[in-house]
Amino acid sequence: MQISAQTNVNIGLEEVKSKAKEKNSSLKISAQDYAYAKAQYESTNAVLLPQLSLSNTSTFTNNPLYAFGYKLLQRDVSSADFDPELLNDPGNVENFNTRIELIQPLINIDGWKERKMANMYAEASNLQMQRTEEYVELEATKTYMQLQLAYKSLEVVEMAKETAVQNQIWAKNNFDQGMMQNASYLNMEVRVAEIEHQLNLAQSNVENISDYLRFLIGDEKESLLHPNDELLLDAQEGQERTELSMNRKDLLAMQYSVDAQEKLLESSKMSFVPRANAVANYEWNDASFMGFGANNYMVGIQLSWDIFSGYKNIGKIHQNKALLEKATLEQQKYIHESELELNKAKRNFMDAKNQVALTNLALEQSKEAFRITSNRFKQGLEKSKDLLQAETQYHEKELEHARSIFNYNFSKAYLTFLNL
Repeated sequence: MQISAQTNVNIGLEEVKSKAKEKNSSLKISAQDYAYAKAQYESTNAVLLPQLSLSNTSTFTNNPLYAFGYKLLQRDVSSADFDPELLNDPGNVENFNTRIELIQPLINIDGWKERKMANMYAEASNLQMQRTEEYVELEATKTYMQLQLAYKSLEVVEMAKETAVQNQIWAKNNFDQGMMQNASYLNMEVRVAEIEHQLNLAQSNVENISDYLRFLIGDEKESLLHPNDELLLDAQEGQERTELSMNRKDLLAMQYSVDAQEKLLESSKMSFVPRANAVANYEWNDASFMGFGANNYMVGIQLSWDIFSGYKNIGKIHQNKALLEKATLEQQKYIHESELELNKAKRNFMDAKNQVALTNLALEQSKEAFRITSNRFKQGLEKSKDLLQAETQYHEKELEHARSIFNYNFSKAYLTFLNL
């Protein structure tokens, strides 16, 4: 079936799913969201692990206090330095300080709560990424089915064109022999022109769906995809749940988000609790650049307590409490909407199942009606408009039946997606 100058490439449903999981741009973006959330969690290691820093500071001063202090640090004080005149006017004094400093967190309760919160957000992001993968697989499956339907529709329209052309040829012969009126023959020509237009639309539809499917699977080649399988009714029995599963990845992700917001509220409350850090430093001071003439150390424990910060901490508690309430309400709303969507999908599936049987019956009846009308027309017992009406109805029923099969297959796949 030649549609355009593009290269035709056959592809199967499993290959579509595999390529979508590997190359889909939405999945790549979702993976980076998870990587970002994971990195945020990694940054909270700071509440557990020590911080080590190295610095080198060069200072020049004529400040009497600092000048005398630098000489003390350099262990270079002599009796002459106690001369009042020199103390009051020491001149320019240089100090080169090299310092290694260590801070080890000991007690940081609000930081621990924030760490748990970050971990929960990372878990939620991971679950959202997995749910996005399931959605992309569903979207790829749907588009593959649409491509099947598009090719089936194109096939039906091409068959309709062949039939219309044959009827036109037969009508032309009868018209030339004076056995048919001009109006009847013109009806046949109009029908052929209509079919040509429908054929162009069907060809464009195939190319549009093929382009979108290539986008979903990350295929950048200028090719026209063709499904390996025809559009057939999926006869496999599916397992349906009667109730919404709370283990569904998007619902679990939302629960993690609510729990994370709860930890954030607890963290803001713990901001009133004192923090304790062990501190230590070792430094060298010298009058020469990169000198290590005198050294000293300091070790200790730092206890800090934000007693009052201008209502900032209290305001933060109120903010996080409101955010927790909002997250809880959004979760309840999402669960309710998901239940409604599941019930709707079940009804759509049953409707689609019934539609397949009805359109199949209508197709058989219209096919037989077209056969009878065609034979009677050739015997001169039916008018051309009756033949055209029967032919149009037959091909319309073919398309309706094909669409009903697509609706059944997709509604079944969508119901499975909602039940994951």
